[in-house]
Amino acid sequence: MVVGEFTQETDLLVIGGGPGGYHAAFGAAANGIQTTIVETSPQLGGVCLQRGCIPSKTFLSLAETVHAAQSAKAAGISFGKPTFDVSAIRAWKENVVDKLAGGLAAMAKKHKVEVVKGTAVFEDGKHVALRDGDIARIKFRRAIIATGSRSIELRGLQIDSPRVLTSRTALDMKSIPTTMLVIGGGYIGLELGQVYAAFGSKVTVVEMTPTLLPGADADLVRPLAKRLKEDLAEISLDTKVVKMKEVKGGIEITFEGKNIPKTKKYDAVLVSVGRRPNSTELALDKAGVETDERGFIKVGDNFATTAPRIYAIGDVIGNPMLAHKAIHEGTVLADQLAGKDNVFDPRAIPAVVFTDPAIAWAGYTEAEAKAAGLDITIKKMPWTASGKAVALGRTDGVTKLIFDKSSKRLLGVGMTGSHVGEMIAEGVLGIEMGAVAYDVSHTIHPHPTLSEMVGNVASMMTD
Repeated sequence: MVVGEFTQETDLLVIGGGPGGYHAAFGAAANGIQTTIVETSPQLGGVCLQRGCIPSKTFLSLAETVHAAQSAKAAGISFGKPTFDVSAIRAWKENVVDKLAGGLAAMAKKHKVEVVKGTAVFEDGKHVALRDGDIARIKFRRAIIATGSRSIELRGLQIDSPRVLTSRTALDMKSIPTTMLVIGGGYIGLELGQVYAAFGSKVTVVEMTPTLLPGADADLVRPLAKRLKEDLAEISLDTKVVKMKEVKGGIEITFEGKNIPKTKKYDAVLVSVGRRPNSTELALDKAGVETDERGFIKVGDNFATTAPRIYAIGDVIGNPMLAHKAIHEGTVLADQLAGKDNVFDPRAIPAVVFTDPAIAWAGYTEAEAKAAGLDITIKKMPWTASGKAVALGRTDGVTKLIFDKSSKRLLGVGMTGSHVGEMIAEGVLGIEMGAVAYDVSHTIHPHPTLSEMVGNVASMMTD
């Protein structure tokens, strides 16, 4: 490629090489569409692969190993106190990321998708300029914006210090702090809080609302909250941070609320209060692409923005901000651009919190169903009734099904326990297929497994 004023042309330009972007690009190319991806990072994968889903789950798997070794003592097996080589742990994580990124590079080559490094900025509805790019400009016939999201900063409060971490810098894991404050009791904060606690940090979580994981049903959160009380130093609800100051040896915190933590100074502070769309740096107005008051790109049918032939998918268009949602959107849009009959119309998008125990749900939550005025019946069963859970020593779980009272159709599924992220897909499929209680209860589940609890709970509806 020629660096300078060279303008390259492409049929389809995909801005962003994360899960939504590369699935859209690979799908479009497989359908015969000339496709180019512009990605700021040297590798494809986006936040999910480079600085989010995959690195965090790599660390969580190591934390799970630590927990399993500790729990084995109750069964008569004892291990020595674990030691942590931070450099080796980080290298393991980076090796995982590099392997998967290498696979994506091979897929791009296979599908003949050109990957251009740079940061795209719209000049108009047909051109983007590239900052720090391999080329200067790209002219496109159609474009997909898939630029994802980033961590929200606490404006006027968050200070610039290497001790103040985001989810991105926390995953760099340059050291294991003796004490850590996690600001935010959502899924990212709890996942990373458990990781650092397993590796030896004394972790405090502060959440400004009355509950952890706002949005999840309270009965699903309860087993996790019980475990977190054992794993973490403190959990402070109805409390917020109002000031942080760097002092010798740490960050000094001023709190307000009902449950002020005992500790006021921390070696590290993780700010995890949500995410915002990556939309402000794109010069969207020059292309005629509109956003809402929160910065999310407005889309209509088939992911069309307010600009002709420009589309948007993934976190940048709004909640739920989940990689698997973006993947499905990208796949559907690629088919639509190729003239195929495909629509994005899910009945259920699963959510998984990869803590230990994990929490997963799909379809209506109990709170959502009641808010919608639906006439529902709820059936649930604790994992103390599961032979497999008892054998594993992991009875800290629950399986919950929500049915329409009259038709007995499955409306929602929720579960807490070990590896429920691997089991929630059955609930998603049941909701998508319009299953009723009889269908679920009479599906033969293998025994003994944790998954058979879904069938057992459904049978309570058919008795």
